[in-house]
Amino acid sequence: MKIDLKQVGGHLTGGYRELTVAAVVLGVLQGVVLNVAFVYAALKLGFSIPGSTVAAIMGYALLTGLMKRGTSVENNINQTIASGINTAGTGVVFTLPALYLLDAKLKAAGQGGLEWSLWPMIVGGIAGAILGTVFIIPLRKQMIEMDRLRFPSGVAVTTIIRAGRAGIDKALLLAVGFSISAIWKGILLSGWLQIPGVEQTGQLPHGFGVIGEDLYFGLGLIPQYVYPMVSLSLMSMAAGMLTGKGGLPFVVGGMLAWWVISPAAVNLGWTQGWAERAPDCKNLLEYIHGRMLQPLGIGTLIGGALMGVVVCFPAIVGALRSLASAAQTAKAGGESTGAEEMPLKFIVLGTILGMSLFFAGSLMCEGVSVAEAALGTVVGTVWLALAGLIVAQATGLTDISPMSGMALISVTLMMVLYENNIAAAMVVGVAVCVAIGQGADMMQDLKTGFMLGAKPIKQQIVQFAFTWLGVFVALGAVHVLWTNGPGGQGGFGNETLPAPQGGALMAVIEAIKTGNVPVDKYVMGGTIGVLLGAAPMPGLGVLIGLAMYLPFPITFGYGIGCLIHVGLQRAKGPAFCEHKLVPLAAGLIVGEALTGVGHATFVIVRSMLSQG
Repeated sequence: MKIDLKQVGGHLTGGYRELTVAAVVLGVLQGVVLNVAFVYAALKLGFSIPGSTVAAIMGYALLTGLMKRGTSVENNINQTIASGINTAGTGVVFTLPALYLLDAKLKAAGQGGLEWSLWPMIVGGIAGAILGTVFIIPLRKQMIEMDRLRFPSGVAVTTIIRAGRAGIDKALLLAVGFSISAIWKGILLSGWLQIPGVEQTGQLPHGFGVIGEDLYFGLGLIPQYVYPMVSLSLMSMAAGMLTGKGGLPFVVGGMLAWWVISPAAVNLGWTQGWAERAPDCKNLLEYIHGRMLQPLGIGTLIGGALMGVVVCFPAIVGALRSLASAAQTAKAGGESTGAEEMPLKFIVLGTILGMSLFFAGSLMCEGVSVAEAALGTVVGTVWLALAGLIVAQATGLTDISPMSGMALISVTLMMVLYENNIAAAMVVGVAVCVAIGQGADMMQDLKTGFMLGAKPIKQQIVQFAFTWLGVFVALGAVHVLWTNGPGGQGGFGNETLPAPQGGALMAVIEAIKTGNVPVDKYVMGGTIGVLLGAAPMPGLGVLIGLAMYLPFPITFGYGIGCLIHVGLQRAKGPAFCEHKLVPLAAGLIVGEALTGVGHATFVIVRSMLSQG
């Protein structure tokens, strides 16, 4: 008598909850909420925060704690959808704000603004979500099952999902953090703590006080040019609490900028006459930041990103080998392999659909011909696939995703190809960022699924089916936050929401477009970035460059959070940080972000009603 092992396995696992309506609905709802929250966080901090941890904690609390019937693989579907929707937003928020900022700057200068529309960006973002998913599917078996890459975030989420009863405790800590942060953000928004008139005049106080969301502590003793301010945002501190020791190099970059370079510039006389040379700057801090440290930081960021590509060359070769091996494995596996993965014909159809949308998005931009759109689609897709391979391999080895550097390189490349057509270049930038984010996120999720015994094809189905929603959500959040500013614009690119990635990208676009490039600072920063990028610590050049560019109060607050994590880890042990500190910090981030977005929405709606 023959025993069909497949049939037996199907009977044994057929009733086990995995891809359920509850998991899908919860994943979509959490994905939308996390997308909005982390769009706000990225505009403030300049880097993204994975949403899988929050989604897994809440998934356990709701699926198992409330419904009393959730399983680990069902929760895995929930966090796969939620993190995919959230990650699509990251690709948008790293690129699109540059268009808002540049358009406003040109209009303020009386140059008429940019000719651009949101629709090509939406189409490009959806194309990136599709291509990023289908390109990474063939690499799963090789990278996860054969090469056994670590994918640290995927392992961490597995630990949370397996936590059992501890999941309820983590959900309660997340709720506590959310409540504290939401209340504190409301106090900051009320303006009760601020020094009257400082934000309007730009003149810093001589002693001590709150300016916006920052605490000034010069006390008349500390020179203003060392930036004696720290952010009162709990989000900044909480981001450091999540990162711990690994975030300290980022803090060192801010200290290098403001405690070494800035004092040197002042004492060497490089800032003399700054008020005459830059009448648009309100104070010395603004001059040093905008005219010196920002271009130096951008150069460091680009140099670090380029060096990262060079350093990752072995990873590129390894990823290409993985792709070849994956094809051979699939061929050798026959039907059994096809049962685990999306079929090849689906990948081909997905590629055709993604490239068609890529082409349509490019063609929708003013001044782009059919031939240019076709060339841009081919070049953009090849670069997108290559960047996705690099990032997937880098994420698997180090958990670092150099998305910001890839965005700068992508837009610079396409600015040349499209002959300085900013909107068309940005379509490619959005698509590439969304795609590489999806690739890295999906591999992390598939690693979690592999460790839990989930079926990869089910994760791949939900990733493809739902993550493109994140593009729409993020675009809406960015637009709402922008129109919350005075006169319906300028809601970010300020001290509260500096949008550092968008500002850096805007500066690069502007320099290429006008030919007015601060060559000395870019070259110096690029040299620093290349040297740091060659260091043993992955992503060091990008981290230092971003820290130079970001307002120091945010970096300082982030550093305090890192030290809190390090101190608690030494005093209480790693388990305390994992089970107590991480969910509390995640709640602090989400609470402030959603309160900020909610306040912006309220202001806009109130304004519309008053005008009506």
